[in-house]
Amino acid sequence: QVQLVESGGGLVQAGGSLRLSCASSKRTGSYAMGWFRQAPGKEREFVGSISWRGDSINYADSVKGRFTISRDHAKNTMALQMESLKPEDTVVYYCAARAYADYAGPDAADYDSWGQGTQVTVSS
Repeated sequence: QVQLVESGGGLVQAGGSLRLSCASSKRTGSYAMGWFRQAPGKEREFVGSISWRGDSINYADSVKGRFTISRDHAKNTMALQMESLKPEDTVVYYCAARAYADYAGPDAADYDSWGQGTQVTVSS
């Protein structure tokens, strides 16, 4: 497993932007990674994922066109750039990693390492 730490959450007005970052304790070159989010009392929801090469990126329909995932192997980080934020984007965001995998999809069970989460609050 790898230790993951998210940062960059906070309070923003609707229509605004935030950039989340996920730092890994190990080199990320052999990990597929993803972002999920979870509201209280609800199941964890897939936001998007990126292959270890960075050449395959997938998004949930709810964020497609607004959110962008990227990764930097030199810094062992992954980012989630969020634009045009809506009040319904207010939840805790988690990054996740799947070891020794080229690709990871929307199933949370496929990931073996998780961060502690970072709160994003979008005010209307």
